[in-house]
Order: sequence, then structure tokens, then C-alpha cells
Amino acid sequence: MGRNIRKRRTPLATKAIAASAALALGGGGLVWANFYASAHEDNSGWNRTKSTNARVATINCPDVGQKLTKVPRSARRGVAKELALLDRQVTDAYKRLAETRQAQAGDANYVNNAILSPLKSKRVATLDRIGININRAGGKRPQNLDQLAQCQGVPAEQSQTNDGQQDGDQNQDGQDQNQDGQDQNQDGQDQNNDGQNNDGQDQGGQDGGGQDQGGNGGQAGNGPSADDFVDITQVQGNAQLGVGANGLPANGDSGSTGSFTTSCGTNENENRNSDNVIVAPGVSNGAQHQHDYVGNQANNAFASDQDLANGDTTCQNQGDRSSYFWPVLRVQDGQDDIDANAPGGGQDGNVGTIVQASEAQLKFVGNKNSDVVAMPQALRIITGDAKSFVNGNNNANANWSCTGFEDKVQLHDKLPICPEGSSVVRTSNFQSCWDGQNIDSANHRTHVAFVQGDGTCANGFQAIPQLQVRLVYDVQAPQIQNGQVQNAFAVDSFPDQLHKAITDHNDFINFFDENTMNEMVQCINSGQDCQ
Repeated sequence: MGRNIRKRRTPLATKAIAASAALALGGGGLVWANFYASAHEDNSGWNRTKSTNARVATINCPDVGQKLTKVPRSARRGVAKELALLDRQVTDAYKRLAETRQAQAGDANYVNNAILSPLKSKRVATLDRIGININRAGGKRPQNLDQLAQCQGVPAEQSQTNDGQQDGDQNQDGQDQNQDGQDQNQDGQDQNNDGQNNDGQDQGGQDGGGQDQGGNGGQAGNGPSADDFVDITQVQGNAQLGVGANGLPANGDSGSTGSFTTSCGTNENENRNSDNVIVAPGVSNGAQHQHDYVGNQANNAFASDQDLANGDTTCQNQGDRSSYFWPVLRVQDGQDDIDANAPGGGQDGNVGTIVQASEAQLKFVGNKNSDVVAMPQALRIITGDAKSFVNGNNNANANWSCTGFEDKVQLHDKLPICPEGSSVVRTSNFQSCWDGQNIDSANHRTHVAFVQGDGTCANGFQAIPQLQVRLVYDVQAPQIQNGQVQNAFAVDSFPDQLHKAITDHNDFINFFDENTMNEMVQCINSGQDCQ
């Protein structure tokens, strides 16, 4: 389950999903029900956007990793596994939410009694083990840890995103360098399996007339919907990258003005897995969604720093063995990809054809106020938040646009519909201030920070080269008719995040050799453009 998916076969079959009420999953006997669409469908094969009755669309649980800023190093791997278990518990509860629509319709207390309360009990036990792990390692158990056990239901009407008028100020200032929300899931060690104990009579999508799988090509009803897309030509111009201060470009016309570009391909090897060695080391399927990997080819949940340092690389410059990875983009075309029945794929609600980027540009730039210093080897940075739909926007850093519009419009919580001849663009500007000591932190956030509005680093942090990742995709533009979407696309995500645009994220582990890193720093500080 932790092995990389390297070769994508020809799609196994084009399923007649639009005629079925649910998508059966392999392995666990669970069923992805079209519960979200069932509130909005008219059996036309299109996915509507507006809910006609009140129902819970997803589950919002406190992100425990965001709170754990002080975890002894010796306890971090054990804590990471417990955090992954918390995520698996949320996913299982979400599956049960999707499978029991008829029961929910007949009992106003069903969600609380049958889903949220059992989930809380399981979280209490897991949180207690987290505290024990920290105590045993000589740390102090976080106060009020048990208060993070309670989860809430998110009503369907609140699961729609905003109006597409992205002005960059919808989120917080991004200086909350907290949470590991990137991908803390788990390898199937969750012993609760709360979806296993239902009576099989409520296979979602069978209430509300939702007998078909929706016009989005089989995303099993958990997104994206028409409200998640916007015609980019109709959005008021705004060229600001990043949400609030998150992801601001660090480079400018003063300070260290050079750049260093590394060419590592677009994942022609189709090297993919659903692990995340940064936030869930030692946990297979820790991300519950597939990542594209370029650069280092040894990256999986069980890779040590030595494994990565010795790994092969797809980068043209063999001095760059860094790992660059991001969630895959899929087209909801109703076809099965190679992972249709696998963890991270169909078993976790990620379906459709994986699309390889047509361009993947990896550039490091300087700081507008000062020189930059070398990154330490094995420095880990995650930018964006895979759980930002329910977490809020403190760590969000999603930027969507179209070729020809990037200097005019950046969308943060919408997916773009690009005009003919224009391609979809995802941009990530990474944190570029470092605490000068740590290659990682307990929540994978506090050892690095974004530049402030004036380009400086706060709190005594040092400026390091800023990684800027630009991904381009040639995908057919979704079609919206009467509030319904066809030919949708979206990034992979945790199933409870409903494939929202705001959940986009990106990951980096530095394994430049010393000579190449010094060359990068020299190029940037001297104003040269190197590659």
C-alpha cells in the first residue's frame, strides 16, 4: 500500500457510473455514496449547486496537529501515527455520513448519535495516546487536549464557496505557522471502521431521487460542484498571489535579485503515491490522496533522510536530489485510473483520470530586502493546507489562474474556467524565512515563515531562497448549464474536504548538495539568473 504508483495503465473501463447510486470500493466493502449530489440532482446527469433541504455535507474536526507546537523529537513519529489515525477516523465517519442518508432523513438526531458521538469517543482515546507519547518523551501534555475531540457537521448550504471575486484579503495574515494539516492520515491501522456497522440499507444517493452519479463524471458526490468554478474572464482583475500574506513573492527589484531554476520534468515517470513522509512518516497512505513527485525518486512514507540523499533524481542538475510533490489533478471523466480500487484513489474518494502537468517550473528567488542564506539539507517545507476548507484560511496558499491571465487574476477558493487556447495554472510561493536552527518542527510550520508585507523576515528569522512552483495543465474547460457542471476537474484531497480549490498545497524537502546550494545562493545574491 505504500509503494509508488509509477505507470498508469490505459483506463480500465469507462464505468456507467451515471446510472448507479454509489461507487463500490474495493477492500473494505464500503461504498462512496452520491450523498452531496443527491441533495441537488434532477437525474439529468449533471451536478447542481444548491441544496434544497438542510443536511450535513461534511464533518469539521479540530486539527490537532495545528495545536502541537511542542513535541519532543523522540515522540514525533509516534504522535504522527496517532494524528494519522485521527484523520482516518474522520474519513470513516465521513463515509458513514455518505452511506446513511435515508436514516438521517428519518431521524433528526441520527448524525449526532450515530456518527459524531462515536467519532468523539474514538478521538478521545487517540488524543489520550498522543498525550501519553509526549509525556513518555519528557514533554508536557498539551492543556485541554481532550477538548479537541468534538467534531461538528457542516450544513450543505455552507459547503459552497464564495463568489469568485478573489481579492486576496479573504484570509488571515498567514503568520500562523501552525498545523501539519498537510496530509496526516494513516495506513489502515484505524481499528474503528465505523462504516462497517451499518445495516447496508442506506446506500446514500438512493434518497432524494439521486439515482445517478452526477454529471461530474463519478466524483461520488463529494465535489467539485458548479459553485466551485468561475469563468476567469468574468472575475475582476487582481494579480495578488497568496491568501492574505501567505505566499507573497519574496523577490523584488532590490536586495537579492537573482534566481536559480532547476528542471526536473513533469513526472513523466508517473511516480506517485498517497504517502507523505513529512507529516506522516512511517504511515502508508498518510495523505489519502495521490501526489505527483518530481526530483527525488525515493520518496515514500518510509524513506529516511539517508534514503532521500542517496535517491535518484529526475532533475537535469544531478546536484539537486530535492523532493518536490503536490496533489495530482484529475478530470472527472467517469473513467477509472490505475488507483480506482486503491488507497488514496477510489478507496478515498479520488476518482477520474490523473492529468500530468504540461509544464512544471521550479524556480528559487531572493529577498527584496537582503541577501539569502543557504537552506540546510533535509529542510522540510509544506505550503498551503490540505484541510483548509474546514480548518479556515490561516495556512491556505492556493492560487489558480489561466495562461494569459496570471498577472491579472489569481483565484484562491475557486477553480478557473479558462477560455479557449488558455490552460489552467497552479502557483505556489513557499515560505522563505527560516529560524536558522531547525529542518522541521512539531507541526511542520513554525520553523519557517512567509515574508512580511515589506519583504522582511520577522522574529529574527533569516531569508532563504524562495521556491516558486508553477504548474500548467491542458484540460478541457468545464461546462456550466443552469447551475450544473460537466467535465469538472479538481486536485485530490481528503474526502471530507469536498475537493475545494482552497485545499491546494505543495511540499518540498531540500536535498541539494552543498556545492549546488552554494551556487544557488551566489547566483541569487549577485543578481544572476542561473539554471
